[in-house]
Amino acid sequence: MKNFKFILGLGIAMMNMVYGQELKSPNGNFVMDFSLSKDGKPTYQLRYKGKDVVKPSHLGFEFKTKLKEMDFAVQDRVEDDRAKDIANFLSGFTIIDTKSTSFDETWKPVWGEVDKIRNNFNELAVTVSQPKTDRQMIIRFRMFNDGLGFRYEFPEQKNLKYFVVKEEHSQFAMAGDHTAFWIPGDYDTQEYDYTESKLSEIRGLFDKAYIGNASQKAFSKTGVQTALMMKASNGLYINLHEAALINYPAMSLNLDDKTLTFESWLTPDALGDKGYLQAPFNTPWRTVIASDDAREVVASKITYNLNEPSKIKDTSWIKPVKYIGVWWEMITGKSSWAYTDDFSTVELGVSDYSKAKPNGKHGANNQHVKEYIDFAAANGFDAVLVEGWNEGWEDWFGNHKDYVFDFVTAYPDFDVVGLRDYAKSKGVKIMMHHETSGAVRNYERHLDKAYKFMNDNGYTSVKSGYVGDIVPRGDYHYSQNIINHYQYALEKAAEYKIMVNAHEAVRPTGIARTWPNLIGNESARGTEYQSFGGSKPNHVTILPFTRLLGGPMDYTPGIFEMDLTKLNPDNHSHVNSTLANQLALYVTMYSPLQMAADIIENYKRFPDAFQFIKDVPVDWQDSKYLEAEPGKYLTVARKDKKSNNWFVGNVNGDTPRTTKIKLDFLEKGKKYEATIYADGKDAHFKTNPQSYKIETKKVDAKSVLDLTSQAGGGFAISIKEIK
Repeated sequence: MKNFKFILGLGIAMMNMVYGQELKSPNGNFVMDFSLSKDGKPTYQLRYKGKDVVKPSHLGFEFKTKLKEMDFAVQDRVEDDRAKDIANFLSGFTIIDTKSTSFDETWKPVWGEVDKIRNNFNELAVTVSQPKTDRQMIIRFRMFNDGLGFRYEFPEQKNLKYFVVKEEHSQFAMAGDHTAFWIPGDYDTQEYDYTESKLSEIRGLFDKAYIGNASQKAFSKTGVQTALMMKASNGLYINLHEAALINYPAMSLNLDDKTLTFESWLTPDALGDKGYLQAPFNTPWRTVIASDDAREVVASKITYNLNEPSKIKDTSWIKPVKYIGVWWEMITGKSSWAYTDDFSTVELGVSDYSKAKPNGKHGANNQHVKEYIDFAAANGFDAVLVEGWNEGWEDWFGNHKDYVFDFVTAYPDFDVVGLRDYAKSKGVKIMMHHETSGAVRNYERHLDKAYKFMNDNGYTSVKSGYVGDIVPRGDYHYSQNIINHYQYALEKAAEYKIMVNAHEAVRPTGIARTWPNLIGNESARGTEYQSFGGSKPNHVTILPFTRLLGGPMDYTPGIFEMDLTKLNPDNHSHVNSTLANQLALYVTMYSPLQMAADIIENYKRFPDAFQFIKDVPVDWQDSKYLEAEPGKYLTVARKDKKSNNWFVGNVNGDTPRTTKIKLDFLEKGKKYEATIYADGKDAHFKTNPQSYKIETKKVDAKSVLDLTSQAGGGFAISIKEIK
């Protein structure tokens, strides 16, 4: 009887589906089936080695109706049916064409974890038509050996020219109650600690996970953000994300916790609309990465491969950067961005700073910046970031102020020309800082002038920021309008040969392949939160599986003093990391832009540990993920792009762990010297974070290292060829 019921159920399911096309990955491990349901809903399902990754899930859109465009007189009488016809782009489709192709290339990134990336996929493009409205859409699938990407394409056509998206309805039906590593769905911020839970537990844990932020807007108690990392009970690792986010709102996911089905949830604008489109138009790609080996997920290059090749022809000016800066002291409250306490409000061009009394806490002063320039020059750093150099910081935050900064006028104690020349004499660059306070219209008004100012004064890179609510008021950080702003600022920067590191912007989606001057983003909970109450000690074991899949993060590691009362007696936060863990981050948290974030005095206290930060490169020839388990641990080995030297990093979660590291990635027949920076036996992220040990060993490709990482700890290894 059980077999009969199963066969009957299967038969009913088959009757409700019009089976279409099958698409396999080049290695055959992935199989995707596309079909139309009985009522014409585009449907796909995905399997990996015979295991369900995505169960049958629907695809489509709901458009906003525009009754004024209806070609009939009595709207009230026909509103319901006609409006439904216009809005519905979910069902009633027929398949009118399918095309299958294969592609295989190898391309070279300007910077990266590897010096070459293979882009190999099989593609299926399905053209569907909705006869009732005479509208068409192409759903394009690309299957790689590490997962699937799909997007919607709206070709030029008579009955679909300008249209407004009410919602995209891309579904991802999960095959079980997976363990997920998630942050709350939000229109304005990704700066959350990750919560690990079953999918069915998200609703009950949402309020606890939704901690305060300078700007935030949740949309659902089961809403989460991408990249979303999951692990199934059968050992399958699954990641949901998007790629090539251009002229479109960012996608979050809303979970139906009864059916365990995720559905896309786009960020609206101030009017509540989700996207203003004009055909022809291609949406961003939706990505599903899966493997039975977590290392393959974290190493995936799908997100980059789904972006277009570089649009910058001459990339010689784009160079990885290792920097220090006047920043952590402000974050901890040791010093201030503001020059004076005399002004409670500021009016640019009117407030006379020459008559204001300095507050004595301003970090961006000439003498202090010169100290950082000297330290950078003496220790091989490329640049010095200086925040708080420009007028306006006295009332910059929380006032919805439009004309908040002009990005060119310095405080009286910051000599732009003098510091420029001093830095140049030392072989160091100063990194520009542009905080917008969310006033994007003001920033766009000043961009050309600000970038020209940078060119004139030798600044080749800028850290931009978008703290607080967006101005114009009512819009969100991840709406289509503001996504377009980030892209405009990036492309305008390329015209001036400026590299961009945007903070509080949308999380990256592989755009850096197309615009490699995007050398970094924050767009997640970074080190600064260690000064705002602390982050979970396993936070850095999750970020490479989530945030970093779309592009590098300016995480700002390298903190050596974890007790922040020693910098500011009023700051009782604790950096939840061991010192060895902080060193490992330079390898595990990939970025071509790496900061030694602590203050100079703390590096001088630990010169032996600081040596690793001085030695570690920021650009790589090859990378090997040796061990990986989200939320637990990650061990990565990377080969310097300019030598045969290797560097290894391990970050550990809450539980002490001993591991054996095989060095078989080293070139056979060559000898190396390994310098190991490891947790001390009594190290602990909370009680004894500065306990570390350093030892040197002769090694080769046959060597195996036995190493222990303590709670919130890790290790870093510098492996240099002996010539």
